Amino acid sequence: MELGLHIADFTWDGGPAQLRTALATHVRDAEAAGVTRITVMDHFWQIRGVGPAEHEMLEAYTTLGFLAAHTEKALLSTLVTGVIYREPALLAKQISTLDVLTGGRAGLGIGAAWNDEESEGLGFAFPSVAERFERLEEALQICLQMWSESEEPYDGKHYRLGRTLNSPQNVQARPPIMIGGGGEKRTLRLVAQYADACNIGGDVETVKHKLGVLRRHCDEVGRDYDAIEKTTIFPIDPSSTADDIVRTASGLRDAGFTVAYVYAHDITDRQSIIDLFAAAVPELA
Repeated sequence: MELGLHIADFTWDGGPAQLRTALATHVRDAEAAGVTRITVMDHFWQIRGVGPAEHEMLEAYTTLGFLAAHTEKALLSTLVTGVIYREPALLAKQISTLDVLTGGRAGLGIGAAWNDEESEGLGFAFPSVAERFERLEEALQICLQMWSESEEPYDGKHYRLGRTLNSPQNVQARPPIMIGGGGEKRTLRLVAQYADACNIGGDVETVKHKLGVLRRHCDEVGRDYDAIEKTTIFPIDPSSTADDIVRTASGLRDAGFTVAYVYAHDITDRQSIIDLFAAAVPELA
């Protein structure tokens, strides 16, 4: 089981004035502790379950660009981008730019978006569930086309592109695509059709059920279930120990996952987060 560092909470000791230095140190220390994947949320306000909306939240792709300059090996991506936040062609370009500037360490994490409060607060359109999933599928198609040799137009229901030119192209053959969420009818179907990885959260019995649903979708669309990387996510808080991380991750590994992204909330001392990873990573390797 591989552990990834998901940075969901930027409310650390020192406050915003020290955040630049703290974040750079945090990701360097994470790599030194054996972390090979680092993700950030794509939100504009802090989300419920992690903290109040007023807590610090950095814009995702600016942050990933910063992390690119302060890491050497870790795969960088969002967990996950809301499809309604950016035009798909811009998103594809952002991922390619990150891939080039990291030497091939970028991934695309994407989902249908859910936070209506921040969208309404900041003036982002928040379409119906059905439309958001239509846009998600078209965005996946556009990214895949822009990351190919094709420069042909794209004519979808919601997005129309006259020429899908993308230069420079990715350093990787193609950045890996992760679709986040466990919706059984649409999300996991899109994973089977388009994604290299899923990200499904929840207790062991819930996620085992979701993986069974994904397997059925793969059978229906003719996709090799084993070719899709199974990733999950779980939190830690000030009471968590390295043994807690190992125990939780081991249970999820037994359920069929190979990667667990771990995020901290209410831990203002970032070094304590690194200490937990440094103790847990070797136990799960």
